[in-house]
Amino acid sequence: MRELLVLAVVVVVTVVIYNGLVKLREQLQAAWADIDVQLKRRYDLIPNLVETVKGYASHEREALEAVVRARSSAMTAQGPAEKGHAEGMLTGALKSLFALAEAYPELKAAGGFRDLQATLADLEDSIQNARRYYNAVVRDFNTKVQQVPSNLVARTFGFRQAEFFEVPESETVVPRVDFGRGA
Repeated sequence: MRELLVLAVVVVVTVVIYNGLVKLREQLQAAWADIDVQLKRRYDLIPNLVETVKGYASHEREALEAVVRARSSAMTAQGPAEKGHAEGMLTGALKSLFALAEAYPELKAAGGFRDLQATLADLEDSIQNARRYYNAVVRDFNTKVQQVPSNLVARTFGFRQAEFFEVPESETVVPRVDFGRGA
């Protein structure tokens, strides 16, 4: 009888831990989906931004192409680590584009450009919030996967630690833009 009671307790504890891990995994996937939605909105906005800048500063081809390349790379990146790296490159390219706009007062004053810039700033805030939430869920999930006794259940049922979504510091540095134009 005693063995049966011990077995029942072990089964109940295992089920509770397993369900907790499943719940965190689902939260993790939902949080990643939120990031993905915000990133897609950002990717959809970038071509409009590039076209607007191109209308005023078409000879700044290198900066425009850098944004297009970085967007393409970010769109095809897989997983949080690769996506974080690509997003850092895209953020740097966009910062260069906005720094470039400083040299073109008519572009800076254009309503369409200002609207796109404001929308992008709002999206950046949404991405940042979604990233913070995702990383908090990853932290909770990874902690659960590593703690005793939940690590035993996690290992048994194939739960693995999740990757954080981080943009490397080196890729978010504000770029230096030279408007000397060879004068």
